[in-house]
Amino acid sequence: MKALLESPDFDSADQMAKAVIKEVAGILQMRDWIALVHTWGDGSKGLNFAPFGNEVEARAFASKMAFGGTGRLVKLHAPGVMLANHNGKPGWKGYCQHPECGHAPFTHSAASAARGACQIPTCPCDRFRK
Repeated sequence: MKALLESPDFDSADQMAKAVIKEVAGILQMRDWIALVHTWGDGSKGLNFAPFGNEVEARAFASKMAFGGTGRLVKLHAPGVMLANHNGKPGWKGYCQHPECGHAPFTHSAASAARGACQIPTCPCDRFRK
């Protein structure tokens, strides 16, 4: 993010704003969220609320609401993580740092205590690089 904000490559503030929004959207897509799923007292479907950044935030919200019934928390898994596991996320912490890979560690074969070649068929990576 800092690199974008300090970059001289933008001709206008609008261009920079679009680049920042795109970068933030990419970061948020890699994050798990929590939903509060509500059921009315008679068992019928109720009101659902999301996204919450964590369980504490969702529980705090639920405690402030004054509607009957019950609520439960549901984890919403990050869609970007699933895509990154397949497509790769070059340069992202925790993913392979091979310049043509960027896939998740579990996509690489086991090689003793380390990780070996990437198992994505189209990936040329010969070993997981931290």
